Amino acid sequence: MKVLIIEDDVRLADVIRRTLAEAGYATNVAHDVPGGIEAYEVDATYDLVVLDLMLPGPGLATDELGGMRVCRRIREIDTSVPVLMLTALDGMRTKVEGLDAGADDYLVKPFHLVELLARVRALLRRSPQAQAPVLSVSGVTLDASTRTAERAGRRIQLTAKEFAVLEYLMRNAGRIVSSTELIDHAWDSNYEGFSNVVQTYIRYLRQKLTAGGEPDVIETRRGSGYVIEQSATDQQSGPSE
Repeated sequence: MKVLIIEDDVRLADVIRRTLAEAGYATNVAHDVPGGIEAYEVDATYDLVVLDLMLPGPGLATDELGGMRVCRRIREIDTSVPVLMLTALDGMRTKVEGLDAGADDYLVKPFHLVELLARVRALLRRSPQAQAPVLSVSGVTLDASTRTAERAGRRIQLTAKEFAVLEYLMRNAGRIVSSTELIDHAWDSNYEGFSNVVQTYIRYLRQKLTAGGEPDVIETRRGSGYVIEQSATDQQSGPSE
């Protein structure tokens, strides 16, 4: 799952980014109106947007709130992506204007990070494009709501990043997924770590998924990527674009 964070408070944006990353979300960050609009125009494949209401930006009218402008532009591009608006303004008029601009939910500053995560999960569940919460592919079951995995009755403990990689492969069962695509959806788009990070996490997943003596379900297609094949009895929601 990919989340775009648009927040001008650099420290708060980093706290939100780290919180979401630790929960298994890939994140990108922008800090003003032009940056937020550009981030979404360049890559409109985000599953959710966390948007600060009082964003700075050039050309704003005296009483215009930058977050409203960004929200309206996002809605011109995509009418269904969930938008969680952050604001220090708790007035009813402001909330109504934000909802009318296209926001799906409000979170008033200061807030607890556990509530932020709960709001994010709730919005993703309510999204018209919400994915099936429980996936079952090649004998592996993945519950996105509880972030747990099982195989042959055996509970498999996964790190947040392992879960993100496995979830994306299972949601795209039957299709070869490249390393670049996995990095784009499980890591930040600005990821600059070591080049074999995907290969490393695939190895971790294989070790855990086959710990009970089960056959390997992740196939390597050399020069192309990785695939988990699906059967007629598998339950999954279709490709995650």
